Amino acid sequence: MNRKNKGTNAERELIHLFWKNNWAAHRVAGSGSSRYPACDVIASNKIRRLAIEAKTSKDPKKYLSNDEVNQLKEFSEMFGAEPWIALRFDRKDWLFMSLEDMKKSENSYMASVELAEAKGLLFEELIR
Repeated sequence: MNRKNKGTNAERELIHLFWKNNWAAHRVAGSGSSRYPACDVIASNKIRRLAIEAKTSKDPKKYLSNDEVNQLKEFSEMFGAEPWIALRFDRKDWLFMSLEDMKKSENSYMASVELAEAKGLLFEELIR
């Protein structure tokens, strides 16, 4: 399976998780290739709105470019949503990290499995 298909399938998995838990959710097709800021998934339960950038990794670390994070921030502010990074490391559950908990360098943001497990929220904790 190529990377694009893996990412699309991961986003769809998140959509199904939200709907199963009485949240409306939608995949934002073309995110990352639009000239406008976007995220991968939007979700809401009438009380909260989430803008999610979803990433999967077979490696123990996942990097996001400053541009990806800046687009998520800009979209979230304009849409009135909470920005979250959803991470799925191989053979692990989804973990959701706030941007503040990601490790920032000059060119990117990074989360390791250890950091995500220490600072991230499980899906059930996120939707509480």
